[in-house]
Amino acid sequence: MTAFSPESLEILAALSERRNVLISGPPAAGKSRLLNEVAQAFRGGTSSPLPTTSPVLDPVGAVPIPAQVPTSPPDVALQAVLPSAGRTDRRVFRTVFHQNSKHRDFLSGLTPSISQIGAFEVTKGILYRASEHARTASGASLLIIDEINRGPAVQVFGGAIVAIEAEKRLAPDGSPQDATQYFELLDPLSGQMIEYAFPHHLYILGAMNQADVSVEPLDVAFLRRWAPYALRPDEAVLRIYFGLPAQAQAVAGQPATSGEVYEALVQAWAKVNAGIALGRGREFQVGHGVVMTPAGTAPATLNDALDLAARSWNIVRTHLDEVFFGDLSGLAVVLNATGAVPGAPYQLEDAFFGDEPKQVLKGPPSADAQTVYGILAAVAA
Repeated sequence: MTAFSPESLEILAALSERRNVLISGPPAAGKSRLLNEVAQAFRGGTSSPLPTTSPVLDPVGAVPIPAQVPTSPPDVALQAVLPSAGRTDRRVFRTVFHQNSKHRDFLSGLTPSISQIGAFEVTKGILYRASEHARTASGASLLIIDEINRGPAVQVFGGAIVAIEAEKRLAPDGSPQDATQYFELLDPLSGQMIEYAFPHHLYILGAMNQADVSVEPLDVAFLRRWAPYALRPDEAVLRIYFGLPAQAQAVAGQPATSGEVYEALVQAWAKVNAGIALGRGREFQVGHGVVMTPAGTAPATLNDALDLAARSWNIVRTHLDEVFFGDLSGLAVVLNATGAVPGAPYQLEDAFFGDEPKQVLKGPPSADAQTVYGILAAVAA
């Protein structure tokens, strides 16, 4: 058995092969959890306890000096995919891209000196620091870049884009290869322009929501240098989490148990995502994490389940209002507000603004424990 999920092992295997992996998925699909899990696996993958050569004193045990020394078996599944498994000095570097991210903060560049007025110094960006650590004799580096498409990624990488591909790195021993790609870098040590190449034991893991582009979209030349890994909203995860049957069940008229509330919640969530996928695209869907609690367990009582359902639905509804901003008809379709469900909480009605015909979506702007089940049942119908 392995302590890490199949998804994290797949990403580690892709990192070993391609050096660069880009996770994509809608909000709450599990990107942050996966980033943390991969970081933990990368950092601690070689830390399995080693057997000692002789028994040791155990003052609280039944036998003070046991005849056999207990050992912990290594995580075989992890060791099979762990990048640079033979390297012991393993470090994880983290950054988040945003509108003001710059090449000098990522690799190197000139910045005003804090200690000396009118002087400049050369920065050591996070990619440079990760790369230099991976150049050491026992070093291996994992650089995690969250929200990679929220900043000007192509500008931030600069000339380094051509050199991050696996086949264009230095050899495992640090020597140049025929295909090694060099690029110009302002050397933080000398202050001179030098030719620089990335080491074999440097790995880059990015994450993004494709629907979020605040500065500029990622171009094809940039994207093809990454192994893609897509996360999708997963109904099966919610059914396991809430202890529901694998297949959808009939939604009860009135809930008598927490399970019936969760059945309606999962079906409404799935129906909303199906509508978003058709009306806007899969990248605009909402992940399964929005209906799960930070505590990791779902409440068991009916009242607590209704409270959780109300909080979850309000997050989903806010997301819908944003995704279908300016498209009231599309929002009405997703909410089953077109008159197909008699007595539905949401209804799309005709109105007039002066002589101009308009449409108005009527219904509760938010849900509470008393109203949420009716909303979920109508949306899931």
